[in-house]
Amino acid sequence: MVDILHRIGVTSPPGDVYDALTTIDGLADWWTRDTEGDSEVGGVIRFRFLPGGFDMKVLETAPAERVAWEVVDGPEEWIGTRVIFDLKQEDDYTIVLFRHEGWREQVEFMNHCSTKWATYLMSLKKLVETGKGDPSPDDVRISNWH
Repeated sequence: MVDILHRIGVTSPPGDVYDALTTIDGLADWWTRDTEGDSEVGGVIRFRFLPGGFDMKVLETAPAERVAWEVVDGPEEWIGTRVIFDLKQEDDYTIVLFRHEGWREQVEFMNHCSTKWATYLMSLKKLVETGKGDPSPDDVRISNWH
């Protein structure tokens, strides 16, 4: 198994980052505008993009500390993987430790997804620091896979 890992620092309180990760409006403001579903533990959130989308089952939420999802529908490579955001305060920053874990193998699509996750994490940072993110379809295009 292989994982995608990222770390960003956000100059906003952990609670603000947590809200952006656990509310439908918050998620739509940094990841994709086409977001709907149930963001409570056990619920499923549907994220849609131009080339397709993903359904995430909410596995865990710990206020201002952690959010964990399992991919239950989407590209074959994503099914069964987990997306985890761990939050911690360090000085004036909320540190977001991001993992997209459990890929069966390292394939080219994983490289693409790693870069896209980085752009969306920067959108999350921008949202909680300025009030405006860059969600899909306003995100940075990196290839024909979007």
